[in-house]
Amino acid sequence: MLVPLLLVLSAVSVAVTDLYVTEASAPTERALTVFPVPSPTAPHLSEQRNDAGIALARSADSHEPSASTDQGETSHHGGGYKIVQWEWSYVQTPYIIAIWILVASVAKILFHFSQRVTTVVPESCLLILLGLVLGGIVLIANKKQLYELDPGLFFLFLLPTIVGDAGYFMPSRLFFDNLGAILLYAVVGTLWNAFCTGFSLYGMKLAGVIDEKVEGGMMEFLLFGALISAVDPVAVLAVFEEVHVNETLFIIVFGESLLNDAVTVVLYKVYISFVEVGPGNIHTADYFKGVASFLIVSIGGTVVGLIFALILAFVTRFTKRVRIIEPLFVFLLVYLAYLTAELLSLSAILS
Repeated sequence: MLVPLLLVLSAVSVAVTDLYVTEASAPTERALTVFPVPSPTAPHLSEQRNDAGIALARSADSHEPSASTDQGETSHHGGGYKIVQWEWSYVQTPYIIAIWILVASVAKILFHFSQRVTTVVPESCLLILLGLVLGGIVLIANKKQLYELDPGLFFLFLLPTIVGDAGYFMPSRLFFDNLGAILLYAVVGTLWNAFCTGFSLYGMKLAGVIDEKVEGGMMEFLLFGALISAVDPVAVLAVFEEVHVNETLFIIVFGESLLNDAVTVVLYKVYISFVEVGPGNIHTADYFKGVASFLIVSIGGTVVGLIFALILAFVTRFTKRVRIIEPLFVFLLVYLAYLTAELLSLSAILS
């Protein structure tokens, strides 16, 4: 105990000594600046005076930065050492995310304890009400802050986790037994919904029902129809799980909600390419290319998913003695299947 104390005291004494020597030597260095004084008997007295004036001016210019630096250091250290500092800007984003996750987790626990409320109001509706309450608190606080969601962040990080979770825990036997009905609702029903919405809005635009300030042609309205045609029955599925409905009905609604997202994403990419090209530059062959692109993107995404599923099945054959890394392989290969489909411009949701 004594030796570390002596080392600390010696270090402090050395630091104080260095500080004292530095402060004492600073004025001495300035005082040693000597300029030659011209002799009264020396010739060219005016030239020597001019040279001495130039030297004094240069010396003053050379000493001005050091003086301002000393003043800056004095003003910087004038407040003293701060033991505790407020670093909100440094931890703002992860802190807010952690708080939201904590609030959602606590709300989930409270919902399970309040059986009387959840039997009357579905859990998803209670979550919506909780969001409205928290939004009202933020509004009352008069803190207006806009947040723009990056599409890359959503499609590369948020969407893979949602789709991967839904696909992993999906009852596969029921899904494939009812695949025909699911595809009928997911593909044909979604396309019908998108076309009806787009053409109806375009017809209302031509009839003058929609305000003239709303600009857009047929492709823009079809693009809007593709965006809103996919339904996400989260509340319906939550109610189905609570009341334990027929398994066939549940898997049809669940499978349709899973596949219609893939259909709308593919349809959106086709329409957005038409909008970027321009209605005047679209030919008849481009429509056939759009249909072919729709089929290739859908089937290609499914093929990519099957390839990575075979790779995962082959890899997990050799993990019997290292079970701890099996979830890692599942997560990584599912995510790689999604990214590979995105890399090839295929349907990542189907993969």
